[in-house]
Amino acid sequence: MSAAARSFRYPARVIAHRGGGTLAPENTLAGLREARVRGFAAVEFDVMLARGDAPILMHDDTLERTTSGAGAVPEHAVADLARLDAGSWRDARFAGEPVPTLAAAARVCRDLGLFANVELKPYAPGGERVARRTGSVVATQCGQLWSDATDAVLLSSFSEAALDAARAAAPQLARARLFDAVPADWQARLRASACLALHCNGARLDAATARAIKAAGYGLMCWTVNDPGDAHRLFDWGVDAVCTDRLDLFAALG
Repeated sequence: MSAAARSFRYPARVIAHRGGGTLAPENTLAGLREARVRGFAAVEFDVMLARGDAPILMHDDTLERTTSGAGAVPEHAVADLARLDAGSWRDARFAGEPVPTLAAAARVCRDLGLFANVELKPYAPGGERVARRTGSVVATQCGQLWSDATDAVLLSSFSEAALDAARAAAPQLARARLFDAVPADWQARLRASACLALHCNGARLDAATARAIKAAGYGLMCWTVNDPGDAHRLFDWGVDAVCTDRLDLFAALG
């Protein structure tokens, strides 16, 4: 059976980027809750491995931009990360917001009824070995955390190695391949990793490519779309969903 033979359907047309978009600190439990309060049914967040292969929510390889800490993410244990302030950079009212574990984020998503697009985010300096470890560990844990609700989670990544490892660890979970610009051999790449969907930069997608992806039977999501007019244009091309930072502008479309 080809990857596209198993259809993939997004539960919502608009997905909250990194949880709360611009309205809450990214990749935090506060962000996930903000999305739900704003009426969103689906969120996207990044997962990287901390020390000891512990999955935590983090986009950057280092801590400086979004936390009170410093240094490479894999150098820090979960207990240390939990003591950092991951909220003040966004707004003082989020002071003390911790760096959450994947398990904590999954609990919030399940409690609030949020669909989760979990982006596998390997620590880049670690190369392919770390990418594979990230895919394996995160997919295994997601398979356990959503064991009775596998249709409520989607794994995605730019890393083919991470996706391949995720497929081996938890083949029951749907996967999506991330691209900035869609390459000419996109279909072969999706087939190679048995992905059911393609996620790409909405600003670099054209109508013909969007229609070809949909005609081949794949799910299609675009990031990061912050103008409702752009979203409507993409929907007209057949795009299934968009990921946005502007939860304030897109709640009515969610």
